[in-house]
Amino acid sequence: MKIGIIGLGLIGGSLGLDLRNCGHIVYGVSRKETTCQKAIEKGVVDDASININFLSTVDIIFICTPIGLISQTLQQLTSYLKPEVIITDVGSVKTPIVRECEILWHNFVGGHPMAGTAEQGIEAAQTNLFKNAPYVVTPTEKTPKQSIKILEDLAKSLGSKIYTCSPEIHDQAVAWISHLPVMISASLIAACVAEKDKTILQLAQKLASSGFKDTSRVGGGNPELGVMMAQYNKTALLQALRGYRQQLEEITEYINNEQWDALEKLLMITQEKRSPFI
Repeated sequence: MKIGIIGLGLIGGSLGLDLRNCGHIVYGVSRKETTCQKAIEKGVVDDASININFLSTVDIIFICTPIGLISQTLQQLTSYLKPEVIITDVGSVKTPIVRECEILWHNFVGGHPMAGTAEQGIEAAQTNLFKNAPYVVTPTEKTPKQSIKILEDLAKSLGSKIYTCSPEIHDQAVAWISHLPVMISASLIAACVAEKDKTILQLAQKLASSGFKDTSRVGGGNPELGVMMAQYNKTALLQALRGYRQQLEEITEYINNEQWDALEKLLMITQEKRSPFI
């Protein structure tokens, strides 16, 4: 199969490596000529170009741009495509993307491979990034069944675990386990650095170990991605933030009123309920 990838960063680059290893011919498009050359040298793609019409002969295209550029990129693509070409994306928000893109292209299938690292760019691309990771496919009633199957088969070939749901269900689920943690983590860092006593702040920075490292990791990630999560998944994220604030206020009350039994009961419940998420 001839596969096109637009956006040769961590996700696009890693897709290219694995899809080529599966025997597919992969063509890439990037805004920078230097990225195209690095992608060829690294074995991410068979060939690459800065021109989007370079993908006019492929069978399926993965749009791996930032969320805000997905529908814009598809709009630029449409005049160059064969009618049967499948278009998919890798965005972490699905409802607004699927809504816009299926109007632009009849053969669009929303997708979200849930894998990544703290690193960005073509240099971060790696093999087996998607192995044993969730790959969510978010069709609507308009999505061609055969196109859904083709995308699912490709995702399975990467070693991913396939989940299929509506864009709306996807967005509320990832608001809880992906987008909310980014905001909580960022708030933790912001609260710590707001400490006015420099002696306390400096000591805290020196003492911080694995617990703080794990809890603060996603809050110290790509700011652009965090803003896009909030912008494009606003309704679901606000609902999750309200739920989290309610729980935080409950814990605050337990501590303020010295309700240690109630706090212990809550912590026992959270200890038990964590495992299905991990």
